[in-house]
Amino acid sequence: MPAEVQYNRQGDTAVIRICNPPVNALGQAVRAGMLDCLEKAEKDEGVRAVLLVGDGRTFIAGADIREFGKPPQAPHLPDVCNRIEASALLVVASMHGVSLGGGLEVALSAHYRIAQPGARVGLPEVHLGLLPGAGGTQRLPRVAGAAAAVDLITSGRHVGADEARTLGILDEVREGDPEAVGLAYITELLAAGLGPRPVSRMPPHDALDWDAVYAATLRKGRGQISPAQAVRAIQASAELPFAEGLKEERRMFRELMETDQRQGMIHAFFSERAVSSLPELKGVEPRDVRHVAVIGGGTMGAGIATAVLLAGLTVTLLEMSQQAAVAAKERIAGNLAGALKRGKISEAAYDGMLQDRLVLTTSYDDLSDVDLVIEAVFEDMQVKKQVFSQLEAVCRPGAVLATNTSYLDIDEIATVTDRPGDVIGLHFFSPAHVMKLLEVVVTDQTAPEVVATGFALGKALGKTSVRAGVCDGFIGNRILNTYRTAADHMVLDGASPWQIDKALTGFGFAMGPFAVADLAGLDIGWAMRKRRAPDRDARERVGRYPDVLCEAGHFGQKTGTGFYVYEAGSRAGAPNRNLEQIIAAERAERGIRPRAFTEEEIVRRYMAAMVNEAAKVVGEGIARRPLDVDMVLLAGYGFPRYRGGPLKWADMTGLKSVLADIETFAREDDFFWQPAPLLEKLVREGRSFDDLNKAG
Repeated sequence: MPAEVQYNRQGDTAVIRICNPPVNALGQAVRAGMLDCLEKAEKDEGVRAVLLVGDGRTFIAGADIREFGKPPQAPHLPDVCNRIEASALLVVASMHGVSLGGGLEVALSAHYRIAQPGARVGLPEVHLGLLPGAGGTQRLPRVAGAAAAVDLITSGRHVGADEARTLGILDEVREGDPEAVGLAYITELLAAGLGPRPVSRMPPHDALDWDAVYAATLRKGRGQISPAQAVRAIQASAELPFAEGLKEERRMFRELMETDQRQGMIHAFFSERAVSSLPELKGVEPRDVRHVAVIGGGTMGAGIATAVLLAGLTVTLLEMSQQAAVAAKERIAGNLAGALKRGKISEAAYDGMLQDRLVLTTSYDDLSDVDLVIEAVFEDMQVKKQVFSQLEAVCRPGAVLATNTSYLDIDEIATVTDRPGDVIGLHFFSPAHVMKLLEVVVTDQTAPEVVATGFALGKALGKTSVRAGVCDGFIGNRILNTYRTAADHMVLDGASPWQIDKALTGFGFAMGPFAVADLAGLDIGWAMRKRRAPDRDARERVGRYPDVLCEAGHFGQKTGTGFYVYEAGSRAGAPNRNLEQIIAAERAERGIRPRAFTEEEIVRRYMAAMVNEAAKVVGEGIARRPLDVDMVLLAGYGFPRYRGGPLKWADMTGLKSVLADIETFAREDDFFWQPAPLLEKLVREGRSFDDLNKAG
């Protein structure tokens, strides 16, 4: 019998314990061991019941990721679940920690389920571009109802024990050792004369308006197909006999396994785990960080301070006046109030953060003992240098000096200090307490332990941290500037900003580039264009129409007008039709005869620009691996997760096809459309971006 599953008899109950650390994943040995133990229990004289329990910190966390992408090996999980449910013995699952994916499907195949108060359950397969494939779409609706099953399966969200009991997923919630609690529950069930209670024999649930639910789910998923397919699988549980429903679920599961979306989401899943694993940091200890200073309490600074407070650290926030410091505290309090309202923190924790762990100051002298400083002041080189000169004078030796700059040269910022090894970029994305991305920008002289400290802080803050080198815009904003320029060119040539936004949300982006610009503030791009103007190449095409908006005081959502017009209190805007005249005037001035663009061409140009610049970023070493670029765009720029990131998308589309587009577009503008040497090299050698990920 495999060591991953242990058999132990307690009176008239056989205890089957899954022992596959760290999370009891359902690898082949575990599946085979569960079947072997079940058969042993059924042959063991005097055994009346079986208890399924997990060793260590959890019941069963789901599939074994080491088996992803490999041919499945028998016994297959659907067969294991069906065999458990069919046992003539009473089968109880006693759950603790997490029971996710296949782990919950195993529990649903048991006849009764009991869990610890802190247990969580869920079916998150949609996050891998799949649907539950071992009976989850057929059994969950029978215990929880159709509406709850649709909610849980299409969202992939985790459910706490109390909610799971209310929904009918759990029968009991009790505190104690999982095995002892489970054995006591079995004793009660047997004493009450209760035997097996297969979920498959429970009556089908009430039907929903399945077509409406399917359409709504597809719309919400912005083109992701697995949640909508899950709706159809749940529909089968209402309309077909159980065995036929299982077959339909399995058919849909296999279809999804063959899709590009599944490839993209698996790539995102593994890249998320690989992105912060840097060979140069192996064995490098980060510096201890307990007290963080934040300089500047505007929207970004307040968001950074909020994130640090939520991570359990102490924050000293520096502003230039007492009035500004009070305003910053109000912003932080507002951010934390949102977390309180959503149940993320308690009232006591909220009060403690604001009263005990947030210190306001207007004096640099109060930063003398902090472990790490993050400046979040105005995006101006001279202002940044002035701040770092002050930090050089007051911060203790060994303190990490970080800048939140979005574009500026951090090597130049570091020149005003005598400790450039302590300087690093920590580029947060607004709102900083919500957005997952953190670019850890490493200068030529940043010390390895300072890099490790940046990643350790990112982990503490719950961020997806990506290493970036120094260049104008680092990884994300440099690529953004390029694909946004491609969008501007299309506007000059005949497309409208709103048509472009529509095409790209149709592709799967959360927002189009012009709606994003309105949200961020048009003045940010305006300042960047003015900064770059003196060094701009004469061949570069730069549209003036956004500057005309800014010169009139129209900065997007915060002023109520930008590319869109926003009603008071509304984040949804209507197209700013006054812009049509501004664009038409610029076209006339430049001698441009506007032409029509299809949505397909818009997407092709936008993505070609993104991939080409991303390939340059990797080729220059600004990003170490293609997956680093993919994670930046996924975590910070609204790129559709089911497409895996721009470079995974390029691999699936075909690098030869992408390069051909770039070469075609270069015939009309060979300055902007210069093919990336790395892209040309990969096409020439018949290789992919993913080959570089594997090599790295």
